[in-house]
Amino acid sequence: MGSTTTPRRSNTRQRIQDVALKLFLEQGYEKTALREISDELGVTKAALYYHFKTKEDILVSLFLDLGRKMDELIAWGKRQPRELTVKQELLARCSVIFHDAAPLFDILIANQATLDALSVGQDFKDRVAALSDLLQEENSSLNARVRCATSLLTLHFGTFAIRQLDGDPEEKRLALLAGATELLTSAHEGVLSGVAGPAAGVPPEG
Repeated sequence: MGSTTTPRRSNTRQRIQDVALKLFLEQGYEKTALREISDELGVTKAALYYHFKTKEDILVSLFLDLGRKMDELIAWGKRQPRELTVKQELLARCSVIFHDAAPLFDILIANQATLDALSVGQDFKDRVAALSDLLQEENSSLNARVRCATSLLTLHFGTFAIRQLDGDPEEKRLALLAGATELLTSAHEGVLSGVAGPAAGVPPEG
């Protein structure tokens, strides 16, 4: 009996999340009522309450799911050596996570105050900071540290920006990943060669 009920509950939860996310994007989070979500699903509010009591619970659950994926990636990164190939793989995995979560980024940007009150906005920022730390090289120059941090931010903000561009979504994701990886690789190569690059605002000699 247990093996049949668990998948059914999971599927219902996923359907609720999918429909709620669709409505949040189409008409705005604040303007979407729980009744509209249940109507769209074709279920009673009581059935919806079994999984989520409020629309805030649904939104938090979406960010918690994203957080779990990021936590798994952070845990994986901490177990690996600080090598360029590992960092490139971390960026590649992060690219997929961010790409899949792109609709949530729209909601995050449009409802910053609400999400900060629910703490999910700050939790997401903390996880991005933890991922950024995994890309850094110890005792590296400011130039290299900035490039490492910027490589991750390129994925984060770029995931939102490229949605406005024409083109195949997967091709756009890979192009964005390539740009972020170039930044990361240039930082790593600079550390190995001992070249820090010119300081900000200081022109190169000659």
